[in-house]
Amino acid sequence: MEGGVGRRRGPVRRWQLVRAGRDAVPASTRRFMARARQRRMRAVLPWALAVGGLALAGLVGWVLVGTGLFGVREVRVEGAELVTSVEVRDVAGVPDGTPLARVDLAATAGRIGALPAVERVDVTRDWPDVLVVRLTERTGAAVVPQDGQFFVVDATGVVFRRLSAPPDGLPVIRLATPGPADPETQAALAVLAELTPQLRAELLDITVEGLARLTLHLRDERRVVWGDATRGADKARVATALLNRAAATIDVSAPDVVTIR
Repeated sequence: MEGGVGRRRGPVRRWQLVRAGRDAVPASTRRFMARARQRRMRAVLPWALAVGGLALAGLVGWVLVGTGLFGVREVRVEGAELVTSVEVRDVAGVPDGTPLARVDLAATAGRIGALPAVERVDVTRDWPDVLVVRLTERTGAAVVPQDGQFFVVDATGVVFRRLSAPPDGLPVIRLATPGPADPETQAALAVLAELTPQLRAELLDITVEGLARLTLHLRDERRVVWGDATRGADKARVATALLNRAAATIDVSAPDVVTIR
């Protein structure tokens, strides 16, 4: 060849990558790599579980609060006698389909508790779609005649019923303005609470003409001058002991110095 002696070229080498067999990796290296993978899995697993839990909680919360799937289908009223179930549902103000989880139980109980005949109310959820209202209604302690009507009061003086005729079995209190904040109402109820069974059996009514002018009217046109509401137990005991006396008036306003006439 021109320019000098010709050079011979050897065969061209071609390189090829091949995957090393498992046996090509030393056992110590394989153990190290396995432990590294385990460490990575242990580090990632809590985060994966947390993210999955949050996603699941979000989905459940959306189903409960954001959809009507668990909406109110029934308002179940228990313990209602003086009020009707319809009245309770109307006052509760919970529309059908409202997500049960979004119902404000305390606010609902407050609205229902404003009904005069309701003493206590408990509102709970019964999944998946029922709102349960349990009522404790007031119990009559006495009746107060007022302008042709008869106001039933409980032991605290709350007027919770207005009737056109007097109910059976309740003592009568005659006073001007019945109510829980009225001192005369409270005085009359305090006297009632102290009466013995014998006095209650003979009682027609308690007339209140002032805080120190309470009088019990009994059967056979007899009366017991009570005075104020203090020392009720002593007055009741003395008056009971004198019921068999032939007297139209028994004055126990000062129970240590009783007069009869």
